[in-house]
Amino acid sequence: MDARAPAGLFDLQACDELMRTGSRSFFAASRVLPTRMRAPAAALYAFCRVADDAIDLSDDRHGALADLRQRLDAVYAGQPRPIVADRALAYVVQSRGIPRLLLDALLDGFAWDAEGRQYESLEDLHGYAARVAGTVGAMMSLVMDTRGQAALSRACELGVAMQLTNIARDVGEDARAGRLYLPHAWLREAGIDPAAWLAQPVFGPGIAAVVQRLLAEAERLYVRAEQGVAALPRDCRPAILGARLVYAEIGRAIEDAGLDSVNRRAVVSDRRKLALMARASTAWLRVGSKAQAPALPAVSFLVDAAAAPAPEPRRGFYARTVHILELLETVEQRRRTQTVHVNSH
Repeated sequence: MDARAPAGLFDLQACDELMRTGSRSFFAASRVLPTRMRAPAAALYAFCRVADDAIDLSDDRHGALADLRQRLDAVYAGQPRPIVADRALAYVVQSRGIPRLLLDALLDGFAWDAEGRQYESLEDLHGYAARVAGTVGAMMSLVMDTRGQAALSRACELGVAMQLTNIARDVGEDARAGRLYLPHAWLREAGIDPAAWLAQPVFGPGIAAVVQRLLAEAERLYVRAEQGVAALPRDCRPAILGARLVYAEIGRAIEDAGLDSVNRRAVVSDRRKLALMARASTAWLRVGSKAQAPALPAVSFLVDAAAAPAPEPRRGFYARTVHILELLETVEQRRRTQTVHVNSH
């Protein structure tokens, strides 16, 4: 990268590197995004990860949460702290019109984790997943310049489905850390006392049944979410469909392991991820937009916030960064066109 380029470009590149070493599934899907979308997606991921780590690894989680809210204050004031993730987030907030409510809701979800909140019903769990993952779905839609109510509903539901898959995969790991996300009502229906099980987490038929129910709910939402793919820009559809396929595959791996996510953690091989992404590169052509169901109640407030008209971006440093990124994209497209023309002769 040119040393004369604005700091914002370096920030976005650093966020891309952070994503590379973080979520491998998210990174795999992001590689299929068009160039203009990768940097904003990486910036969103970087802030989410940094925020999660700031709370999870702190001895004073409430203090860490208060500090994160102050960092958001600075981001939305156009004066982010000299932290890579914050500066990159400020660029995305301004260039894509990300409402503050979405990021506040994300931090609320992290706060629920910090206080060790548990969930009585599936609807309660939906509320948690909406905050820690549905928010990301909404923000990614805005990154892709998509603000329609139906498309936003499906994007938020995709985030919820992914979080339910994560919960199903990490039952044992979470329990050993003193966390229990499985709906208490479901556990009692399976003959399991939630508090007693958390004190001594063991795998058995009851836990298998609850994990199976959670995966079934995730699959229901994956099917609904797929209906929203057709509302996205054409060059973004393979990446989002690929992410849906990769995460759903985690559920298949859990089932293949006998639904035992207490003693093991299901993984999807890199080879299988590549195969799914390749499948998505053509499968999106067959995805249609069917009759759209109302948004899952837990995500309705996110959809309403994201669907509101975006404010006019401030002029200044980050606006100039957006302009430069657009110029770089144009130059890159021309370079590719010229290369194809030369190679064809």
